[in-house]
Amino acid sequence: MNNTVVIYTDGACRGNPGPGGWGLILSYKGYSKEMYGAENHTTNNRMELMAAIKALEALTKPCLVQLNSDSSYVLKGITDWMPNWKKRGWKTAAKTEVKNEDLWRRLDKAIAIHKVEWNWVKGHSGDVGNDRADALANLGIDSLN
Repeated sequence: MNNTVVIYTDGACRGNPGPGGWGLILSYKGYSKEMYGAENHTTNNRMELMAAIKALEALTKPCLVQLNSDSSYVLKGITDWMPNWKKRGWKTAAKTEVKNEDLWRRLDKAIAIHKVEWNWVKGHSGDVGNDRADALANLGIDSLN
């Protein structure tokens, strides 16, 4: 086993906006930890971001990380869009406000001490880690009741 922390994250929302949840699995050297949470009024994109943020914030020291997500929004944002947003003072190419800027900034801070490999996985396709993260995100929503 190598020294990489493997993470699966997912966000869910019932209504968009509506009640939403996030779920994550952290795996390291045969050990795993699951976490979930929720917000009463949010969006799916915010919950996808929150799952990645909470996972990275849970790490207590700099790590090599393989983060797996089914969110094209999170992966494109972190790998393609964010560098340009930062160059433009957190503005889009159209010079408008970045949606969810508060969470993008928090994610940017959370990744600063880690070396993260971002991987897209197809959602609802039988990937065990992604399916479990999805179930945890839905547990988060259920916990609101």
